[in-house]
Amino acid sequence: MKHPDEYKGREVVVLGLAKSGVQVAKVLHERGAVVTVNDKKEREQSPEASELESLGISVICGGHPDGLIHEGVSLVVKNPGIPYSVPPVQKALELGIEIVTEVEVAYRICAAPMIGITGSNGKTTTTTWVGKMLDAAGMNPIVAGNIGTPLSQAAQEARGDNWMVVELSSFQLKGTETFRPKVGALLNVTETHLDYHGGMEDYVASKAKLFANQKPEDTAVLNWDDPVCRELVPYIKAGILPFSMTEELVQGIFVRPSYVPDTEDDLERVIIYRDYSESETEIAKVSSIGLPGRFNVENALAACGIAIAAGADPAVLGGVLASFRGVEHRLEYVAEKAGTAYYNNSKATNSKATTMALGSFKQPLVLIAGGLDRGSDYMELLPVLGGLKGIVVLGETRDKLAKVAAMAGVKHIISVDNGESAAAVLQQAVREASALAEPGEVVLLSPACASWDMFTSYEERGRIFKEAVHNL
Repeated sequence: MKHPDEYKGREVVVLGLAKSGVQVAKVLHERGAVVTVNDKKEREQSPEASELESLGISVICGGHPDGLIHEGVSLVVKNPGIPYSVPPVQKALELGIEIVTEVEVAYRICAAPMIGITGSNGKTTTTTWVGKMLDAAGMNPIVAGNIGTPLSQAAQEARGDNWMVVELSSFQLKGTETFRPKVGALLNVTETHLDYHGGMEDYVASKAKLFANQKPEDTAVLNWDDPVCRELVPYIKAGILPFSMTEELVQGIFVRPSYVPDTEDDLERVIIYRDYSESETEIAKVSSIGLPGRFNVENALAACGIAIAAGADPAVLGGVLASFRGVEHRLEYVAEKAGTAYYNNSKATNSKATTMALGSFKQPLVLIAGGLDRGSDYMELLPVLGGLKGIVVLGETRDKLAKVAAMAGVKHIISVDNGESAAAVLQQAVREASALAEPGEVVLLSPACASWDMFTSYEERGRIFKEAVHNL
């Protein structure tokens, strides 16, 4: 892709009217491009259209007209969630027109160095943690993208003394060409979004684009415990900073047991940073981390590695690890009702995320799970469901999950029918789970599925869950 200034007087089509689409359309319009924004939603469902039209940007709603993509179009910027199989994207591919996502445009106009963070699970927590670490280190971070200000808007506002901290999905990365983060981090890789990518090969390749343009002076932060991450090492030109929960690394971030007399097991796990000279810094005790769960220790290691790679003093990181209490919809404590604790983990949209969440609790637990059916059989959950007190299943996958729960020996399996509104179904699921749980136990919403069969987003699902809990 050329620099956005070079599209002055040229036709650009932006597919999708979400926040990122609106902002990238403004960016290109301000630089003189002839911008058309297209969304399949009807006009009455697209309140952003009027604002763009008032600026002189053409907006077409209600479908993709045949003449939208033609030989005169110089660039297509598509919403990351729009599949490459839709007709306008296919037409652009046939004509050899460049197709990118907003990340590519934002990168080309951003004065600040970028940190890109991707992975199947843990992206938002890690990204938020890094932002807080860099803030504590006085490094002027801007957290943008999926969890904050649209990236193209933030990129316009960024200065050279800022650091842009960006959560990135495989959808976004697939549509990049020249994007080169100063620090790129791959947290983990598990099977997810295969309906979009068509298979693991394209999914992993899309994630790996994070490192495609990095140079030796850049840094790739990798999960050394994840075999897919390690397989990418031969293809990465950047310096590699690994993190590990299981291995004491020659250089990187890792966890080491430390002898502490007169404690329950005489061991206290400590997070260690070992640099290229093999000099060591103790960052924090694992027990001091403010978030529960083994996977949040992994997120903490990643965040420390990313912050250090950006230049943060390791000495400031421990305080941030202790004070951070998490992100909404990610193992979020909601309330205690009649002695039962309720947690919202609506962001768990795949089996691995739910597996990790279940491992965070020692108390008897009632799980609420289910959602969009993407073809998984959920057998990955079999080893962890056996310890449940009960499970309440809903959504398109409720029968599949009930089957796996029965195989695991779960005594109480309740299926909530989809005949009512989505909100009513989830409210009923909360009531059923509440009736099963006793004081000292936990009710956890961790669906292991995307939300789109019933809800517009995992955020909506999580908010309705929290309302239902508060209304018990």
